[in-house]
Amino acid sequence: MTEESRHISVVIGRPAADVYAFAREPENLAAWAAGLATGVRRDGDDLLTDSPMGEVRVRFTPDNPFGVLDHDVTLPDGTVVNNPLRVLTHPDGAEVLFTVRRLGASDADFDRDCAMVQADLNHLRDLLS
Repeated sequence: MTEESRHISVVIGRPAADVYAFAREPENLAAWAAGLATGVRRDGDDLLTDSPMGEVRVRFTPDNPFGVLDHDVTLPDGTVVNNPLRVLTHPDGAEVLFTVRRLGASDADFDRDCAMVQADLNHLRDLLS
């Protein structure tokens, strides 16, 4: 297996600032990111979420003017996975770009993870369209 990354994106016909504001709100996470969260609770600066993997801890980068929504996810076994996520200005509104890293996953698992991220981003687009 080679270590690789895949960039998954969608274009949303809304201003990037609006998309960023919606996506970074913890209360909205379960509405669009089923691959990560089905329930969200705050724990200081972190979010605790009920995910398909079990309870995970999520910490987003601080609010910023650059559309950066990078977040670390601490899995139930203690492994921390960094997830680059950006909201970029696009001629048609905003582009949301998520980088999925293989991190030793099999081809099938990597493809499944990428499909889940694509579904989540499509859901975000549908909610904001």
